[in-house]
Amino acid sequence: MGWLDALLGRTKPVKPNLDALFALPSAAVTLQAATGLTPTGLGSVAFRAAEGGAFATAESDAKALLGERVEESDDGYGYTWLLVRRTSEALGDLVTELHAVNSTLEGAGFGPSLLCSLVSFAAPDGRRLAVVYLYKRGTFYPFAPMAGQKRDNPLELQARGALEGELPLEKDLGRWFPVWGAPGL
Repeated sequence: MGWLDALLGRTKPVKPNLDALFALPSAAVTLQAATGLTPTGLGSVAFRAAEGGAFATAESDAKALLGERVEESDDGYGYTWLLVRRTSEALGDLVTELHAVNSTLEGAGFGPSLLCSLVSFAAPDGRRLAVVYLYKRGTFYPFAPMAGQKRDNPLELQARGALEGELPLEKDLGRWFPVWGAPGL
């Protein structure tokens, strides 16, 4: 970035690092110790489907990697979600499969179509939390939905404190977008 870009406030976009997903299993141990939340075995990837045969082939390849453990759904915002189910003890396998979906779409040239990936956690008292990976930012953030489209902000901040140093966290709280009704939550 040159001095003129800095002066005008222009920045280069952050390159996504899909390998950061592999830090989730160890971060989950820290998260559980700090909050009591454990993995549910559910994770999902959101992307905007593109027209044409090349994208259809890439999407088909991604779904073929997962077999019967994947469910496809569409939300009201034009995104397609692939929900992956595993046992709660198989977080490492779940993360590997989410990474494979992201890598398949990115490798076929559809990386800009990726929105986010998330892994779901729950507590015995009913609290829920998703650790969301923003593809275009290369960062994670916690999202804790409550009934009535409200957020459990204290839980999100507690999770952020637990995950600092474990994952590259999104520093701008304004980018902690709610993913209401996301498959897996």
